[in-house]
This record gives sequence, structure tokens and C-alpha cells, in this order.
Amino acid sequence: MRIVDVCAFYAPRGGGVKTYIDRKLAAGAAHGHEIVILAPGEAHRVERRGANARIIYIPSPRFPLDRAYRYFADNAAIHAALDALRPDFVEASSPWRAAEAVASWQGAAPRALVMHADPLAAYAYRWFGMVARRETIDRSFGWFWRHLRRLDARYDLVVSPSHSLAERLREGGLRQVVTHPLGITTGEFSPALRNLAVRTELLARCGLDAKATLLIGVGRHAPEKRWPLVVDACARAGVVHPIGLVLVGDGRDRARVLRAVGANPHVLTLAPITDRPALAQLMASADALIHGCEAETFCLVAAEARASGLPLIAPDRGGACDQTREAGGELYASGDAASAARAIERLIGRDVATVGAHARRQAGATRTMGAHFADLFGAYGEVVRHRRAA
Repeated sequence: MRIVDVCAFYAPRGGGVKTYIDRKLAAGAAHGHEIVILAPGEAHRVERRGANARIIYIPSPRFPLDRAYRYFADNAAIHAALDALRPDFVEASSPWRAAEAVASWQGAAPRALVMHADPLAAYAYRWFGMVARRETIDRSFGWFWRHLRRLDARYDLVVSPSHSLAERLREGGLRQVVTHPLGITTGEFSPALRNLAVRTELLARCGLDAKATLLIGVGRHAPEKRWPLVVDACARAGVVHPIGLVLVGDGRDRARVLRAVGANPHVLTLAPITDRPALAQLMASADALIHGCEAETFCLVAAEARASGLPLIAPDRGGACDQTREAGGELYASGDAASAARAIERLIGRDVATVGAHARRQAGATRTMGAHFADLFGAYGEVVRHRRAA
């Protein structure tokens, strides 16, 4: 099949979506498919990834809230690209303008809306969650649910990367929802990479000795990631237990993150690590991963931490929550620093060494990206075959 992904969130310096797309380009060729990504860019450009994969950039303006990204502003340009490519299957990777463009395209190919983003969790639940219940917020944002239901009626599949998001979509009235959890790249992350010397060095840089607990957080510095909450939670739990926190990442919210860290000597901030083996060793050498974002549709970094043999501490909603439940980690009330501090204390109370040893034994069961793409491409193939038979 020729699969065209109209991917509004792809950016050369992007985060999880870029990692996912890079894996998809390689996986498609391995399964005998041609993968074409349509992405917003500064100018028209084609980036080839081997004989059977490419990224076509469509000239697009910068996204005003995050200058690292651009957004599709011209449905006609997307339609023209799809007409020229004549795909067997089309994906839209955003529930906004790209989804409308794909839905309104007059081509005959079946199509899927892939929920790489959860706007209500990223914005509405975060903004109003302290003063209203989720059900009340959903009613106030009924226009968004009506928008999703209209899209649902025009797509063959709505793909959810996590069971928790799929459940909410079905509760919101969508009928085409299927769940295909993502996964990690085989061989990159492993408990075998754990290095106690690296752990000791990181704790020393946090002003602590090797008896302390080393937590790690990895991700963009963006408001929905809630790193100030994570810093606050670690400081609260640190009153009772010596805790070092390593934060890996950068982004538009960096100044607020640094203000939250302040003069705390037990928090170490590191720039994004693009060297994957170095990141894998750093992650495996920590004692647990802590995450702050309840808006993750899957949370790739949580899966990478599981594959590294780390216990997880995460909010009680979103993709990270699913993985923490599966891995036997600790959950806390989303957006609540005091609750997060108690979750840290509970993990430490279970004995970090014992919990970590169990997590390392279970690391091999982490779902792989290979399994995800095999399932996803298989589902697309079924839709294409049924459409052709009809």
C-alpha cells in the first residue's frame, strides 16, 4: 500500500511525534509499504528516507504558540498533494485543520484519524480541572465533541494510542474507535545499560550521595508537561527522603521550569539528549521515572522507561497512567503536587531497590513499535480489502 500521513505535528526538531514518524518511515518499508508524510514546512521540499519513504513539506506559516512548529493553512494544497500521490490509505494525525482537509478530500482512498493529540486533556482539563469535574468541562466543550463526532462519521477508523483515551472517545459518542498502543524501538532501551557509576555521578551533581533516590523526568518544557509540579513534588518528598531529580529537555516553558527549580541543589537540568544510546544509559541508571503530564495519548518516554527497567510515577489520567498501572508503579491525582509527593513517598516506602529489581525483570514485556506497526498496517490492509471487495 501507499500510505500517506497528513501530519500537522511533524517538525524536524519536534518531540514524540517526530520520533514516531521516523520509526513509521522505516517500518513501512520493512512491511512492503510506501510511506509518504505530508508535513508543514518553510518551503516545498522532499526529504527521502530510502527507496520507499519520504517527507513532503508543504509551505505553511509558523504556529503562533510554539515557533518550533508550523501549521497547515491551505486545504487546497493538501488536496492537490493527495490527488498527485493517489494513496491507497490516508491518515490524519491531528483532529484540527488536517483532519478537516483529509475528510473533505474527494479521493476514494479510505482514511484514519490518528489521535496523536488530546486537546481537552492538554488544555481544558488542565485549565479548569481545579474548579470543575471532567464531565462538567466536557459539557462546556460540547462543540469539540460534536466536531469529533462529525469527523468520526467521515473516517473509516479513529485510532487511539491508549485504552484510556479510547474509552473517553467512545463515551463522547465516537463509533469508529480502535486502540493500537504504540511501543518502543527494539534494542534501544534495556536494564542491561544500568550503570551505577553514572547513577552515583548524577546524584553527586544533585548534591547527594549514593543512598539517595534518583528520579528522572524526560520531555519538552511545555505547560502541559507540568515540570514545575514535578519539581515541587520532589521538593516536598525530599523533606522526608533524600531525592535527586534529573530533568532532561527544553522548550518554550524553560524559564518557568528554571524558576520552579530556583536554588534547589537537588535538581539537575540537562539539555535534550539526541544521542539515543546516551539517553538509554542515563534512563536505565535512574531509580524511577516521574512524569507530570496527564494529556499524553500514549507517553513514549514512559514506555522507554519501562523498557529500561524503571518503576513509573505518573498522573492518574492519560497514556502514562495506563502504563503505570500495567507496570505496577504509583499514580497520583493529576495536577496535584501534594498527591505526587505522596506517590513518591509510597514508591520509596516499598523499597526502591526491590521495586526496581522487579521492574527490570519485567522490562522485556514492554510493547515494541514493531508490534504496533504490524497491527496498524494490518488494520489498514483489512479496511482496503473490504473497500475493494465492496
